[in-house]
Amino acid sequence: MKTLNIPIILTWMRVGMIPLVIALYYLPTGWMGIPLRDTIGALAFIIAALTDWLDGWLARRWNQTSSFWAFLDPVADKLMVCAALLILLNLGRLDSFIALIIIGRELTISALREWMATIGARDSVAVHWLGKLKTVAQMVAIPCLMFAQTWQGIPFYEVGRVLIYIA
Repeated sequence: MKTLNIPIILTWMRVGMIPLVIALYYLPTGWMGIPLRDTIGALAFIIAALTDWLDGWLARRWNQTSSFWAFLDPVADKLMVCAALLILLNLGRLDSFIALIIIGRELTISALREWMATIGARDSVAVHWLGKLKTVAQMVAIPCLMFAQTWQGIPFYEVGRVLIYIA
């Protein structure tokens, strides 16, 4: 068993949130209503995205990185994003070709990184600033599309649609 530390615990919490968010979208709408469900779903995704940033920052700051965490963290990210995209696709809030492109890209990049790691060249697949821009656009777009309401004059659904195309 690997040593548990705060970054690994945060990553496992993110993985644990995935089935809870999925279940939320399969509850009968009479239990809480669609606006509340969408608000809770968007907030849960935002919390998960923030823990993604926080666990990485803490792992680097406290020098608590490990090969296990380096494997688990991106897997948790991909699971979180892919699950959210499939929920949005099921709700009709995302075009299938966009979901296919994003999920395909996520899986391809992950496979490439793992393959490069097996041949000892993981560092040659460095993170580029465009990849960071894509991640920010994606992490903002997804909760906007999950919320899908206008609040305080901000049309979150439309903002999410624009950002998901940027992502």
